[in-house]
Amino acid sequence: MLGASYDSAADNQKFKTKFSFPFPLLCDTDHALARAYGAYEDGKNSPNRAAVVIDGKGKIARWWAKVDARTFPETVLKELPAGK
Repeated sequence: MLGASYDSAADNQKFKTKFSFPFPLLCDTDHALARAYGAYEDGKNSPNRAAVVIDGKGKIARWWAKVDARTFPETVLKELPAGK
């Protein structure tokens, strides 16, 4: 699992530490990743919250264009097979 944000590496590290994330946070300061996955909106300082599941072969297995951070963990746990 990976996360990504527009923030700097230092800001991402603070955020990761604050919330005890057990996964890396990528820096998308040029918004290239957000554009590639459809999470970028012109004029916004933050991306839409999107989620992508990549399979073992590097292909997109599931994509959610917009997610609600408060309810998404429950959604993904219901929709993905156990152990994936």
